[in-house]
Amino acid sequence: MTDRARPLRVPVQYTPRTMPIRVLPDELVDQIAAGEVVERPASVAKELIENALDAGATRIEIDIERGGVSLVRVRDNGCGIAVPELALALARHATSKIASLADLEAATTLGFRGEALPSIGSVSRLRVVSRAVGAEQGAEVSIEGGGATAVRPAAHPQGTTVEVRDLFFNVPARRKFVRSDATELGHVTRLVERLALSRFDVTFRLASGARVLLDAPAVSDPSGESRRLAQVLGADFPAAVLPVRGAAGPVMLSGWAGLPTASRAQPDQQFWFVNGRSVRDRLLMNAARLAYRDVLYHGRHPVYVLYLTLDPKLVDVNAHPAKLEVRFRDSRAVHDFVFRALERALAETRPQSLSGATTPEGLYEGATEGFAAATGFGAGAGAGAGAGASALVSDGGAERSAAWPSSSGRLPLYESARDPWTIEEALEAAAPATPAADGAEYPLGSALGQLHGVYILSQSPSGLVLVDMHAAHERVLYERLKSERAVARGASQQLLEPLVVALKAHELAALLEERTSWEHAGFDLEALSDTQLAVRRAPAFLKAAEIPAIVASLVRDLAEDAGTHHLEKTADRFLATLACRTAIHAHRRLTIPEMNALLRQMEATERVNQCNHGRPTWTRLTLQQLDRLFLRGR
Repeated sequence: MTDRARPLRVPVQYTPRTMPIRVLPDELVDQIAAGEVVERPASVAKELIENALDAGATRIEIDIERGGVSLVRVRDNGCGIAVPELALALARHATSKIASLADLEAATTLGFRGEALPSIGSVSRLRVVSRAVGAEQGAEVSIEGGGATAVRPAAHPQGTTVEVRDLFFNVPARRKFVRSDATELGHVTRLVERLALSRFDVTFRLASGARVLLDAPAVSDPSGESRRLAQVLGADFPAAVLPVRGAAGPVMLSGWAGLPTASRAQPDQQFWFVNGRSVRDRLLMNAARLAYRDVLYHGRHPVYVLYLTLDPKLVDVNAHPAKLEVRFRDSRAVHDFVFRALERALAETRPQSLSGATTPEGLYEGATEGFAAATGFGAGAGAGAGAGASALVSDGGAERSAAWPSSSGRLPLYESARDPWTIEEALEAAAPATPAADGAEYPLGSALGQLHGVYILSQSPSGLVLVDMHAAHERVLYERLKSERAVARGASQQLLEPLVVALKAHELAALLEERTSWEHAGFDLEALSDTQLAVRRAPAFLKAAEIPAIVASLVRDLAEDAGTHHLEKTADRFLATLACRTAIHAHRRLTIPEMNALLRQMEATERVNQCNHGRPTWTRLTLQQLDRLFLRGR
């Protein structure tokens, strides 16, 4: 290696310790602790607002100047601090929230360490004014850079006001890392919005100078909750979410899960609250991601506001310096419960009639029955848990199989030439379509025709429905394949003669590695050589002439999608690719009865609003929208 190519290395010089071991002074200890608690002005606001919530406040006002560097003021109407305890409140590890290890293990308050006020006071000019419930007058105390003044009387209504001025004035090195005023104000705003989502029963008001950035009155009814959601997350959010409610033993999940069509490019609208505490927990976020993987387009992120409530003894909230992460005693059970609850809610994303449709509350109220046994929560264990889990699976399978005909009457795949075997005849032979009840209409209406061999046009009571027939059929097939796999191996047909498929050596090797997935889907495969594959059995809905092309396409697609497919489980990825390859494709001409048969299948299929890749399968133009397009009524 030449000198020019030789990497430049700067030797690191280590200075040996020469000072004796000593106990650090209190002022330095507080500043070290402040490094964990006080990261930026938003950290100060978080600690003060959480103290106000722990004090039982129903109204909290936050005032900010210069992004919080010059001033962070939090005023509440909580229980206040008694005069004899005011000076003690500024001492390290002084708190009224816990008194023993048992209290810590069962903590329900947002704060409990007694570190916030002394840590903030060591790097700022801090003033606390408070008046306790029933006290004749208030009192105040100040602390500047760690030195406290004597407590003195002060006029103040019931509650507490904490002012933090000149943050990091005595720590220039920390001040250099503070960003611009606009950036810091953005962090404070997002913090207050997140806390406003955690407590709908509390009024929050945030102002920066003369500007009011957030004014969220306390609410107690569903319409008020929708208004706060819209205020914090945008006007479109309440209409694009599903209510989620489920419980199992000592655990409950509630909140709102966004529709797949409301996904975003960034995960900036994902909120988790555990026992009222805002957290960014990887386990919970992973459970939500897995629940959405079947309906979300690759690279998109779901939106949700979810609340997990459980026995405080089942969760450790003292696992992170800023209390942003928690640890569950039984993390696997919590993960499975959250995953199942969200998955069941999202499974109901199917067409619903605008008139007389089941309300979301009715849809999801019983969505998590049986979760106690299925996830390990509840009174029983062992055999009881297994029975509950089996009941959960069989119930879901019964619902799906009741809506679908038997395997002898499946929708056919794309055929280059028309033949007498039509979709309509296959469905009628297996299970005649159930007519709509008197006075009711099908959610997707009645087919009118095809557009360019790609879309189905349908008339519904509310307007015009457009359906991507390949995407819709793809989802119908995929859900059917999954339901068959959950019960047993998929329906298959024994071929009179084995079909030989020519593949490349690496393609055949990759296929054999995933042979189990192929077998569960109904294939019986055998390698004849390094480049030849024999197919002895295939799924019942495939035609023999098409099997070699389908197998070759599956192998190529699975190899290309191995690192990018939104479905991570190998079996699901295989079934999704199989459904995509065997669904009807563009330019397949359908009759009106065939189109209606597909619409009825859609209405009975879970998650049918999105195809296997997360793209929409249908949309609706209401009469009001059409009238606006043509300026009718003006």
